[in-house]
Amino acid sequence: VVPERDIYSVVLGTPIDEIDKMGLLGDVYFDFDKAELRENDRATLVKNGETLKKFDFLIVTIEGHADERGTIEYNLALSDRRARLSYDYLIGIGIAPNRIKAVAYGKEIPVCSESSEDCWQRNRRAHFAVTGKTAR
Repeated sequence: VVPERDIYSVVLGTPIDEIDKMGLLGDVYFDFDKAELRENDRATLVKNGETLKKFDFLIVTIEGHADERGTIEYNLALSDRRARLSYDYLIGIGIAPNRIKAVAYGKEIPVCSESSEDCWQRNRRAHFAVTGKTAR
């Protein structure tokens, strides 16, 4: 077992694009036409908050996404609400606002392009991307 302090140092010394690939932060998924947390996704958001407290130097962009159904304008507004929900939660538990940014992509950056419920579900998300580190 690696001591906690060593994990902190390892992540601190890891390049940003590699940190993102480590899977420290999970995506939060949403039901069709909704921007409310489901119970299992609440647990992911809580875990993300704990991770950001533990690695207090990480800067994250929360990317709101929607599936392909609906207008561009509607999906941008919906994906903004999804990203803001996650952002507001993190601010509420004490993560500094200068470490988090929320952006809305609507349906423009799907992870899946099939027209199926399984695919649409994967696209309805708030994705947490590590985008920087605070000055130490």
